[in-house]
Amino acid sequence: MTAPKTVQGDLTRRIKAEALRLGFHKIGIADAEPLHDDGARLNEWLSRGYHGSMEWMARTATKRADPSAVLAGVRSIISVALNYYTGSPHSEDPSYGKVSRYAWGDDYHEVVTARLERLLTFIREACPEAQAKLYADTGPVMEKAWAERAGIGWRGKHTNLITQEFGSWVFLGEILLTVGLDADAPALDHCGSCTLCIEACPTTAIVEPYLVDSNRCISYLTIEHRGEIAEELGEHFDRWIYGCDICQDVCPWNERFSRESPLEEFQPREVNRLPALDAISAMTDVEFAERYRRSPMKRTKRSGLARNADIVRASRTPQSPT
Repeated sequence: MTAPKTVQGDLTRRIKAEALRLGFHKIGIADAEPLHDDGARLNEWLSRGYHGSMEWMARTATKRADPSAVLAGVRSIISVALNYYTGSPHSEDPSYGKVSRYAWGDDYHEVVTARLERLLTFIREACPEAQAKLYADTGPVMEKAWAERAGIGWRGKHTNLITQEFGSWVFLGEILLTVGLDADAPALDHCGSCTLCIEACPTTAIVEPYLVDSNRCISYLTIEHRGEIAEELGEHFDRWIYGCDICQDVCPWNERFSRESPLEEFQPREVNRLPALDAISAMTDVEFAERYRRSPMKRTKRSGLARNADIVRASRTPQSPT
């Protein structure tokens, strides 16, 4: 369904205004078309085995490349972003591990989804016949591709989305909608000749610009990977026990444009920002569940977090001469 142009433009403006009122920091809209180029790149990435054990990526590849396979009759993709950056530094105390900034506060899935649901309620009141689906890093949707097409930002050489206003410290969400809206111009790539993220990666996970091998990525290894981790990779963890921000920390866009998030939900929990390695290794399942309730860190499970802490603790222990 496509509303007359003037009505369509008015609805687009109202949706954007409501999204900002609800606290989203950026919103953009893209026409819902098959992602032929991105789909081809996804298939190439999968064929190289760069997805590691994330088999759901392969199972949903077709849907990820074609939004109509997710929602029949989809016409528009609304993309939103929330700034989560907080200026607190990582501790240099070797008795503490490091946790990616995105996991310092409340679970972003819940925070983004709650706002998307309120935005969708507004849209349905304005357009009752609309069909929709919403996602916050939870569905078969190529979030960064749609955010780029909607003008939110561009995918950097580390593959994270970079915005001109907030750097790459943003969470993304989408609403797939069977209503035609005015699309925004796609974002342009502003990485230029910079390769700092590639050079900084201690495990050489960024195998070439815009291509990451998850099997070597500290973030993947400490969160998604189950089982043992090769010693040659673990020795480069540098106290990262959940995620990794190295490629983002060195990005000039983050150094220049990071802004403190005003959202209380993303303010650091001290147990997340300053995780004591010894305490994590000794933690019980009950203690883990209590400490990380409504936190992104529950994803790795107690066994995974303890494994990561043990790797870091072992790497800081001086080896006996042979």
